[in-house]
Amino acid sequence: MDVRTMGNRYLAQLNQTSLARAVHAHILTSGFNPFPLIINRLIDHYCKSSNIPYARHLFDKIPKPDIVATTTLLSAYSASGNIKLAHQLFNATPLTIRDTVSYNAMITAFSHSHDGHAALQLFVQMKRLGFVPDPFSFSSVLGALSLIADEERHCQQFHCEVLKRGALSGPSVLNALMSCYVSCASSPLVDSCLVMAAARKLFDEAPHGLRDEPSWTTIIAGYVRNGDLVAARELLDGMTDHIAVAWNAMISGYVHRGLYEAAFDLLRRMHSLGIQLDEYTYTSVISAASNAGLFYIGRQVHAYVLRTVVQPSQHFVLSVNNVLITFYTRCGKLVEAKRVFDKMPVKDLVSWNAILSGYVNARRIEEANSIFREMPERSLLTWTVMISGLAQNGFGEEGLKLFNQMKLEGLEPCDYAYAGAIASCSVLGSLDNGQQLHSQIIRLGHDSSLSVGNALITMYARCGLVEAADTVFFTMPYVDSVSWNAMIAALAQHGHGVKAIQLYEQMLKENIFPDRITFLTILSACSHAGLVKEGRHYFDTMRAHYGITPEEDHYSRLIDLLCRAGMFSEAKNVTESMPFEPSAPIWEALLSGCRIHGNTELGIQAAEKLLKLMPQQDGTYISLSNMYATLGQWDEVARVRKLMRERGVKKEPGCSWIEVENMVHVFLVDDAVHPEVHAVYKYLEHLVHEMRKLGYVPDTKYVLHDMESEQKENALSTHSEKLAVVYGIMKIPLGAKIRVFKNLRICGDCHSAFKFISKVVDREIIVRDRKRFHHFRNGECSCGNYW
Repeated sequence: MDVRTMGNRYLAQLNQTSLARAVHAHILTSGFNPFPLIINRLIDHYCKSSNIPYARHLFDKIPKPDIVATTTLLSAYSASGNIKLAHQLFNATPLTIRDTVSYNAMITAFSHSHDGHAALQLFVQMKRLGFVPDPFSFSSVLGALSLIADEERHCQQFHCEVLKRGALSGPSVLNALMSCYVSCASSPLVDSCLVMAAARKLFDEAPHGLRDEPSWTTIIAGYVRNGDLVAARELLDGMTDHIAVAWNAMISGYVHRGLYEAAFDLLRRMHSLGIQLDEYTYTSVISAASNAGLFYIGRQVHAYVLRTVVQPSQHFVLSVNNVLITFYTRCGKLVEAKRVFDKMPVKDLVSWNAILSGYVNARRIEEANSIFREMPERSLLTWTVMISGLAQNGFGEEGLKLFNQMKLEGLEPCDYAYAGAIASCSVLGSLDNGQQLHSQIIRLGHDSSLSVGNALITMYARCGLVEAADTVFFTMPYVDSVSWNAMIAALAQHGHGVKAIQLYEQMLKENIFPDRITFLTILSACSHAGLVKEGRHYFDTMRAHYGITPEEDHYSRLIDLLCRAGMFSEAKNVTESMPFEPSAPIWEALLSGCRIHGNTELGIQAAEKLLKLMPQQDGTYISLSNMYATLGQWDEVARVRKLMRERGVKKEPGCSWIEVENMVHVFLVDDAVHPEVHAVYKYLEHLVHEMRKLGYVPDTKYVLHDMESEQKENALSTHSEKLAVVYGIMKIPLGAKIRVFKNLRICGDCHSAFKFISKVVDREIIVRDRKRFHHFRNGECSCGNYW
């Protein structure tokens, strides 16, 4: 058999992919020196079967590889995303054997790797060296241009080049050029309408034979992407062929704009016209049901999918089930979401993140932790969701530990992860950790992030530095309604009611519309500062000026405002005029005001109502017991405490904590555990002696037990907040502020004592209790005794 006959036989067998390996083995064992054509075919086979390293092995054995082998391997590197090796191979290819096809392959490689600038530079080099671009060259380079075009002239220059070369004869170049105009229309540097008009002109003037499915989809999706849903719908309605992708783009546009009914109408029309619904259709409409809270519609779509879709692809199953998990969790149906998740034959990272987010948002942290530990892989989003979830649910210490663990595992936190870590510091009141994170954020360039800025405002405010929160707010590059709400809330927490109102009015001047959260914060500010007239005004403007219907939490803030001011008759009228029956927050507001003003009769009524609504809430029993104790009705006190025991309700022990040298020190009532507590008691005795010289008298009415006066004074001296403040004075350098945090409301005697202590030691003392901040300076408190 001559060499030519043998070569032809090998080539014939190489056409059958399954025989290629056997043929190659026979070539090696027979000693046959194959033609370059056979080697090229083998390289092509190994590239297509994803064995690129062996293809490269064959390529390297060729003394002088031709451009066919080079381009084949180049395309394989491009398809696998290995742009570095592709570029090295291209640069090593002698200029004498390069051709337009090899340039096209490298331009495509750059485009696929989203390096538009490199692709354009190579196209320019190609022309300068005398290689003539073909239609495929233009399709490739226009795909790269669509990644970076931000001015209309960029598109126009290539448009002229395409026309000059006569390359606008195929649909691929037409579609690529339209895509450039559509992408450029999203640039902030252009007039979107004018650029879309250029894309539309290109579409309208193209011969009908060039308008294929991608053409229609590109122009319709372009209008959707740039917010012109009317023009997109006109085009869709004028289509002679029903292209499912274009319809899906239109539905997606309606969903993103919140036009859910229009999306559902289009879905019904698709169904009636017999247009094939696919995973993109279903994910869009289920997302619409999810965003609109339309549980029954979403469930109907789910049922329709189960009933009609036979043998769905893996991609279909994954994408639809993932969006179903999100839909059910947003509708508060965790059981259904977990059922969908558990039945999925294959799960990806999106599936795990969706179910994890569902449990985190439902505040079911223990179960979320279990899911987090089970996950086969975790992305940066996974860690961020978990860190933020722990912080939002009060697990600040766990959130910080998880943040540090993420960094130890080699993940670089994004701005959202830093925001979650900062929120954890807010929960703990850990200023030192918060400031360290702030420094890292500045170094990494995340300080311009909106989420980070908002988290920093809250962190500094909750750590007692309202001035630092104010600095962050006014130095943020841009702010949103969350930023304004956070800063108003910060001022409210620190008793700066008038400043909070001024900031709210400034917000309105800057055309930022208030939302329901804004009104909660401004009502709290008015309540803490005793601004009754202003509070009434803002409550009335909610519905009248902004169409926001007051909800239960707004009514509870208004009632709290009135009760703090002792206006019980008006508070009662508000309660009776509400469009719903008063629930726990309303009675809690009434009870709080009654406790402040000693309105025991109404307070007892409110407490009794609360006991029926929330029989396991310890604070209600304590308040009721205290009111009976104030009246000297010790039998009633005993009855309430017996009721607590019978119902298994335990009083939350009062505790206070202070951060000293990056370590948190916790003190309990009657503390005997802290290693330096005896020194604290001794120094407290000295301070009380000095305070008495200035007129301090222990207010024993806050000791609600039947005991002697001296015993009551001793009981007051063991309150946790006093111990924490005294420890701070002992340990924190002179001139530095003392910051103490307490889990319950500050005791009235402690509030009085801290005013005297601040004067005796000439230190500023900041105490954050369950409700608000108190800044004690030179014998005065920032709350003006209105708390």
